[in-house]
Amino acid sequence: MNVSALLEKARAKGVKIATAESCTGGMVAAALTDIPGSSDVVERGLVTYSNEAKIELLDVSPRTLSEFGAVSEEIAREMAEGALKNSYAQLTVSITGIAGPGGSEHKPEGRVCFGVAMAGQPTRTETQEFGAQGRDTVRTLARNHALALLDKALS
Repeated sequence: MNVSALLEKARAKGVKIATAESCTGGMVAAALTDIPGSSDVVERGLVTYSNEAKIELLDVSPRTLSEFGAVSEEIAREMAEGALKNSYAQLTVSITGIAGPGGSEHKPEGRVCFGVAMAGQPTRTETQEFGAQGRDTVRTLARNHALALLDKALS
């Protein structure tokens, strides 16, 4: 993923980006802000690792958390929409998943849910099953996938 090109697309469209990250712990925001001059595109990055942070900073519903769990497309949707609502960005990406080690029969290691919210468009969500490849690999794959989702949203 060419992050400089992604930032250039956003810049050309006048789009600011915000991230709402859980299992990646800010890796997407870091990849974006590693590029000099990114401050005119990157509006903010929120690391909402705990359920409380998701509720307080992104307006995630405690009921949705209780019903679907933190690792779900429903939560990814609420995270992306909350980031859009609580920022000056026009495009947001959210990530929530199980990087490992561990997991369960219903939510295995390597499952990561993504949300993409863009002003004036329906929010999109998806789940990727990266598998039990180890924490570092799952987090890197999730970061790269989120960057690709942002790039696609700008195309």
